[in-house]
Amino acid sequence: MRRSKFEMHLDIIRTLAQKGPLKLTHIMYKANVNCSVLREQLDFLIQQKIVNEKTSKKEKVVFELTEKGFSILRTFRELQTLMPVDDENTRGIPAILY
Repeated sequence: MRRSKFEMHLDIIRTLAQKGPLKLTHIMYKANVNCSVLREQLDFLIQQKIVNEKTSKKEKVVFELTEKGFSILRTFRELQTLMPVDDENTRGIPAILY
């Protein structure tokens, strides 16, 4: 089943929250998103000030989660605890709701 943009954004945010600043290829493998789609999604997240793009000490570009990104992740996790969804009952429900 294909992931929505929201689900891809969430996977990228979770990856950066768990692993810290990462290079593009590391995010690509850990979030399971192809390179061109990932670049598009990261551009959106940067524009929304959820992710920062910065140059590391060795002149390599890395991406890191901003405080707004951590806040979004905390809010989403809180929503999941308040509204647990059983996988059997998610058929026909838009992916954004679970």
